[in-house]
Amino acid sequence: MEGASEETLTSVSSLVTVFENSRMTGAVPRVHGLEAGHQQPGCRAPTSAGPWEKPTVEEALESGSRTVSRRYLSSLKNKLSSGAWRKSYQPGTCPGSGTQEPEEKKIVLELLETEQAYVARLHLLDQVFFQELLKEARSSKAFPEDVVRLIFSNISSIYQFHSQFFLPELQRRLDDWTTTPRIGDVIQKLAPFLKMYSEYVKNFERAIELLATWTDKSPPFQEVITRIQSSEASASLTLQHHMLEPVQRIPRYELLLKEYVQKLPGQAPDLADAQKALDMIFSAAQHSNAAITEMERLQELWDVYQRLGLEDDIVDPSNTLLREGPVLKISFRRSGPMERYLFLFNNMLLYCVPRVIQVGAHFQVRTRIDVAGMKVRELTDAEFPHSFLVSGKQRTLELRARSQEEMISWLQACQAAIDQIEKRNETFKAAVQSPEGDPQEQELQSMELGLRAPQWVRDKMVTMCMRCQEPFNALTRRRHHCRACGYVVCARCSDYRAELKYDANRPNRVCLDCYTFLTGNVLPEEKEDKRRGILEKGAVAGSEQSLICSFLQLLGDKWGKSGPRGWCVIPRDDPLVLYVYAAPQDMRAHTSIPLLGYQVTTGPQADPRVFQLQQSGQLYTFKAESEELKGRWVKAMERAASGWIPGGPNDKDLSD
Repeated sequence: MEGASEETLTSVSSLVTVFENSRMTGAVPRVHGLEAGHQQPGCRAPTSAGPWEKPTVEEALESGSRTVSRRYLSSLKNKLSSGAWRKSYQPGTCPGSGTQEPEEKKIVLELLETEQAYVARLHLLDQVFFQELLKEARSSKAFPEDVVRLIFSNISSIYQFHSQFFLPELQRRLDDWTTTPRIGDVIQKLAPFLKMYSEYVKNFERAIELLATWTDKSPPFQEVITRIQSSEASASLTLQHHMLEPVQRIPRYELLLKEYVQKLPGQAPDLADAQKALDMIFSAAQHSNAAITEMERLQELWDVYQRLGLEDDIVDPSNTLLREGPVLKISFRRSGPMERYLFLFNNMLLYCVPRVIQVGAHFQVRTRIDVAGMKVRELTDAEFPHSFLVSGKQRTLELRARSQEEMISWLQACQAAIDQIEKRNETFKAAVQSPEGDPQEQELQSMELGLRAPQWVRDKMVTMCMRCQEPFNALTRRRHHCRACGYVVCARCSDYRAELKYDANRPNRVCLDCYTFLTGNVLPEEKEDKRRGILEKGAVAGSEQSLICSFLQLLGDKWGKSGPRGWCVIPRDDPLVLYVYAAPQDMRAHTSIPLLGYQVTTGPQADPRVFQLQQSGQLYTFKAESEELKGRWVKAMERAASGWIPGGPNDKDLSD
């Protein structure tokens, strides 16, 4: 058990000391020679790296890139997250040391020596790299001073703290070790100041990015860095290498102090202070850990932006990625859905198309929908299950998830983002979740006409213009969409243009009704609405307020030899008439049948789904999709044929 604990301690010690131990054989002497050839006393952990350390260290030293440093910091964060080290270690001895010096003093000596080397490294960063780059920026104006300050963050404060306070205190305490053999009180006094490392660690990722950018961009910037890196003080190491050391320093304190507590005798006067100091160092490490978490969030965000092509209008470090994943786009014109990809952030939804050749950016952003003002709801569509609607100011999308659970997850994520935006900005009211066809929803749609992208009616849902009720054809009367209301209309009824706020006030094709509403212009007399004919009863209104409605196959010579399928409706406000439409969204029926006095009979025994209407030589034959649906239609028609009228809105209907 004790051997396993020692092995774990060795692994963690190697992690944070690997910076000093990773130089290539034959490198120039180390800075000030303080760490060169230093032999760990007693049973100190071996300096050879574990098998899991090598790739992380080599990548961190060779590239200094964003991904490498993040991998290192993630590994470091996992070590810090474990609280096992916080237990008080029992004093023990390490056999085979062969020295008269107390073990705890050797650890304090190592702490002092590594601190001296660390201060020398901080001096190189602050007084050499930082000051020389500032001097060059002021004299040549080849790069901004602010860039230099951003790269080095608060390194000056860290350097002053260690050189003027921490290192002198450690030196004095070691000089007086005979009379005052303790360091716990010193570390307790100075440990709270180590929380300043959070700012440096949080800025580290950005600093590395800026350093790489300006090294490529500015030759004077590169020349200063190259000159200093080639000096003896830099020990042939890169600036990125030196900048990594402050990130490693607090975990190094943590491990040395932990071992110091382990080596103290059970009755040592410094045991309580040292344990308390260890807790304070842990608190400082937690601050760095939180900064590493924030850095990982920024890294993930940066990775997403790279997949999107780093477009200027979407790159924002304050964003938070909430969800991403593939969906299917329900097309208004095509029969089958199309593959798309969504990125949901805290403030926007990006609707993307996967690139065929994924070199660089993997996705192309088709539409950005602001979460502010966005609405989402489930769609009840038998043809496209698991579908949902996303309605924003910029565009409205009908999307389909791969499963019911995935659809619910998308709805919940979108609604959570909407709620969060509304909490932070009280000017946006909660989205109205009213059922389709509700007067409140219709009134809201009128109020928002032109302010948000409408939900387009699909082409195959109509066979005639939704304004003039003239049937469409491929040559003289083609389908168009009104950009304000989403209706499918003909060219004559959409031969108008109005500025739409959701499209940056650009003129868009709109229908006659929307043009009048949006512009307030008086229509010429020849373009005024005609009096509605007997068949001009919208299928949409009939379906939503009907006694029964569904598709029925129309059989017999009266309907034509092809036996077309019609959308049949018995409206609640006209319960004695059957209306037959070519499509569910049509504004005019092609046939209406007054049902009063008709006889309803079953069809031939060969097909139990067939039924007929018969009166005075008139015969209409229908075929339902199921026997159950046929039974409901027969009951509804028998009621209408007998003159039955529903007494109120609470009467049970037979709609599908």
